[in-house]
Amino acid sequence: MHPAAPHHLPAFITAPGETDVLMWIVGIFLLVAILTFGNIYLHLHTLPERMAHRGHKLQFEIVAVLGLLALFTHIHIFWVAGLLLAMVDLPDFGSPLRRIAGSVEKMAGVTPEEEPAVVPDDTGPRRVVAGDGKSPATKSEVHGHA
Repeated sequence: MHPAAPHHLPAFITAPGETDVLMWIVGIFLLVAILTFGNIYLHLHTLPERMAHRGHKLQFEIVAVLGLLALFTHIHIFWVAGLLLAMVDLPDFGSPLRRIAGSVEKMAGVTPEEEPAVVPDDTGPRRVVAGDGKSPATKSEVHGHA
C-alpha cells in the first residue's frame, strides 16, 4: 500500500484483479431503468391511438398518423392534436343522409338501388406475362416498369 494512501478504503473501491460489484449493480439498474422508461414512454405515446381504437372512432386513422408524426418529428402539438381528436365524437352524417335519400327516392317513385356488392380491390400490382402462352421458358414477367 502506498504510504500516502489512507489506511481505511471505502467499500466501493475494489482491489486489482477483483470483480467490481458496484459497476455491475449500476449497469443492471441502468439497463432496467432505460427499458422501463422506454416502455412507459411508448405506452403513453400510443394513448390517443388506443383511445380512438377502443371507441371505434371514425377518425382513428388520422389519430394514428398524428401519433406517428409526433413520434418521428418530436413536435408535441401533433400528439396533443391526436389526443384531442381521439376524445371528440365526430357526428355520423352518412346514415341520416342515406335515409333522406331513400325517402326521397320512395316519394319520387324511383326504386331504390340495392347496396353495391363488395367489389374486389384489384388496384395492386398486376402480373403481366408476355409470350406465346405455350412454352413456359419463353415467358417473361413484366411488373409495370422496364
